[in-house]
Amino acid sequence: MRRCRTRHWPGERWQYQIASDLAGVLVARVTGRPFEEFLRERIFEPLGMRDTGFHVPAADLHRLPPLYAPDPQTGEFHVWDPADGGRHSAPPAFAGGGGGLNSTADDYLAYFRMLLDGGLHRGERILSRPAVELMTTNRLTPAQEAARTAMARDNVHISFGQGQHGGWGFGMAVRTYRGDYAPVGQFGWDGGSGTSTYADPENRLVGILLTQVGASTPDSTRAFHDFWTTLYQAI
Repeated sequence: MRRCRTRHWPGERWQYQIASDLAGVLVARVTGRPFEEFLRERIFEPLGMRDTGFHVPAADLHRLPPLYAPDPQTGEFHVWDPADGGRHSAPPAFAGGGGGLNSTADDYLAYFRMLLDGGLHRGERILSRPAVELMTTNRLTPAQEAARTAMARDNVHISFGQGQHGGWGFGMAVRTYRGDYAPVGQFGWDGGSGTSTYADPENRLVGILLTQVGASTPDSTRAFHDFWTTLYQAI
């Protein structure tokens, strides 16, 4: 038995993304099908997520805005990932479970509504209720939570969702304490490309913020805070 290059035994420490990438590989190998094909048949098509995939077809590239990333030192904006000829304009060499999907607010809303409804979408069972409960329940031990919190504390301007909610389920952050307006049990994720999406079972709401500015400066994270503060104040 050998350790992987991360130098931690499985389950020993929380780390960003790696486990989800491995899960995608396992799904592909167990089913004998490409990971994206499996997702499309089992998740995307039943939910009507027609605009979700690992690349944007040429006919739809005009709908994809460029991604900007400000220079942390000067604040000057640069195009980090253009739409035409960018990272998402062609199928990736590896469709990983840890990231890389392109989507829309409508598609993402359908997915999170399904989770809020315990795996149901318009009366059709997409995921089992126990599976959704496992996904949206904190799975970390106290030691794993401490490592994740340290990661967020040391990289606060780029990792708002990577520890500041307290817990982690299967593929998403899970709030375990109330430090602002959001209640315990809220689940979702903040993306480094300037996105923030969470579902709140207590208030039966989903919030989706899609920007085109990468979270390389504190301003992007402040925008997340302002968005969620405004949303919860509205209710």
